[in-house]
Amino acid sequence: MVDQTNKDERYKARQQKVKTEVDARVEAAQEEKGLFLIITGNGKGKSTSGFGTIARAVGHGQKCGVGQFIKGTWDCGERNLLEGHGVNFAVMATGFTWETQNKAADTAAAQATWAECKKMLADNSYDVVLLDELTYMVTYGYIELDEVVEAISNRPAMQSVIVTGRGAHRSLIELADTVSEVRSIKHAFESGIKARKGVDW
Repeated sequence: MVDQTNKDERYKARQQKVKTEVDARVEAAQEEKGLFLIITGNGKGKSTSGFGTIARAVGHGQKCGVGQFIKGTWDCGERNLLEGHGVNFAVMATGFTWETQNKAADTAAAQATWAECKKMLADNSYDVVLLDELTYMVTYGYIELDEVVEAISNRPAMQSVIVTGRGAHRSLIELADTVSEVRSIKHAFESGIKARKGVDW
C-alpha cells in the first residue's frame, strides 16, 4: 500500500511539472497571425491532412478555399463533401502529369489554377487556403517558385495557408511556420492492393 502511495505521489509530481511547463509555453505564445503550414514527405496522408484542416476550419464557420493540382480528374470525396459546405475549389483537372505527357498543356492548366489560387490568397475574406500538391508544380517548373513565395508572403495577415506535396522547396520550408513530414513505412499499393474508395480517394 505504501509503495502504491509513493508511485501515485511521484506520478502526480511528474504530471504537475509537465502542466507547469505547458502552461508557461501557452502563456508565452501571444502572437496572433495566420499560419503557413507545409505537409511534405513521401508517405500517404499529406492531402488527407490538409483537407482535415479545411474540414476543421469549416466546422468553426470559417471561409475556406482549395487549389487542387495533379489529381483533378479523380472523383474526390473531400471535394464532394466540402463544396456542399461552401468551400471554393480551383481544380487543375488534367489528372496525373505522367498520364497527360504534355508539358505545354499541363503548364497552361497549372497556370490557370494558380491564377484562381492567387485571387484567394489576396482576398482577406478567406480564413484558410489549401494548395494541394502545389510542390509538384514548382518542381516541374509549371509555376515559378518566386511567384509562390511572393503570393504567400503578401497574403492577408490573418489568413492561413497549407501547402501539400513531396519535395517541398527549401525556400518554402524556411518561410513556413509549421512543417510536417509524412514518412512511408509501408503502403498497400506496393503489395498489389488496389486503391480503395473512401480511404485512398
